[in-house]
Amino acid sequence: MSELERITARRSEPDALAEDLGKRLGKVAAERKELVVAERVLHRLAEQDSAEAEAAAAPVKAQVAGRAVLPIPHRGDAPDESALPDDYRKILAVVRTADGPVRVRAVGEELGLEVGGFKVLVLVGGV
Repeated sequence: MSELERITARRSEPDALAEDLGKRLGKVAAERKELVVAERVLHRLAEQDSAEAEAAAAPVKAQVAGRAVLPIPHRGDAPDESALPDDYRKILAVVRTADGPVRVRAVGEELGLEVGGFKVLVLVGGV
């Protein structure tokens, strides 16, 4: 084999190696892009989980007779009145101190609410 043939044969080895490395580099670049996308998705999911946790922890308010009130929170197996909002504890106190059935109008008056349009609803003591 002549010197020229050996050089030509030897030169084809680095060319093949360069081609193989180029293919590998393309695969690595594609995988890096996929990992960047996956990382963004995980960050967004973490942000959503954090926002949902904050929203779940925030008390939800409603309007009753033009006044903001809090719904009764979920209580565990051992209910504790201290978990109730102040207005609910006041209602319980009114019902417990009554001698008999309590009308909603009486509870509203005791709490200082406008009671003009209430229908008859009776709360029974001993709660």
